[in-house]
Amino acid sequence: MAHHDLNVVHQQCGDCPIRHRAVCARCESDELQRLEEIKYYRSFQAGQTVIWSGDRMDFVASVVTGIATLTQTMEDGRRQMVGLLLPSDFVGRPGRDKAAYDVTATTDLVMCCFRKKPFEEMMGSTPHIAQRLLEMTLDELDAAREWMLLLGRKTAREKIASLLAIIARRDASLKLKSQKSALVFDLPLTREEMADYLGLTLETVSRQISALKREGVIELQGKRHVTIPNLDRLMEEAGDDSDGGFLN
Repeated sequence: MAHHDLNVVHQQCGDCPIRHRAVCARCESDELQRLEEIKYYRSFQAGQTVIWSGDRMDFVASVVTGIATLTQTMEDGRRQMVGLLLPSDFVGRPGRDKAAYDVTATTDLVMCCFRKKPFEEMMGSTPHIAQRLLEMTLDELDAAREWMLLLGRKTAREKIASLLAIIARRDASLKLKSQKSALVFDLPLTREEMADYLGLTLETVSRQISALKREGVIELQGKRHVTIPNLDRLMEEAGDDSDGGFLN
């Protein structure tokens, strides 16, 4: 596996930026101490492969900072992006030895990794971890079903608005910020990556982002710095309601 060590001070669980959303969110202090004993950090540069599909995985991990993509390579060699890993998302599956997808760092990436065997043992003895992982798995299933609807039924404009809303809401939840106030974040994907993920052309992505900016749905400084003045307005453009459900 290609990786390099972090040149930062070891992060304590209590100070972790994803503490309240990650797989360890409900752990008590003694349980966190047990996790401390089996965890280590890995960092990856943008564009670096975290794991190849089919490779043996001896760890599971949470994304701490940055974003990664899940990619599937088809028989004819084409690659399709099938998912995003955002901060607090979980990588790897207890009980499975091999990776199901290629995982690639889209931005510089920091992951909090747990050795798999000790983590699996902790799942058996720590209900908090097993319950939280089940919740996260069900959330991931819901997100995958919504993404199927997005790719199959939404217009190009709705697809772009949906992706912006997904990233904005996750960013807000990590910062414990109200989604009623303006949301500000740096877009972690290039226009090309957005086009690949959404099944659109680069020209369509650029045109739709320009239209959303022109109409005041988003504000944009440079290519990446995004402000969402009103999330409800963006959700309407996405074809969703403000609670995240799809409008009929």
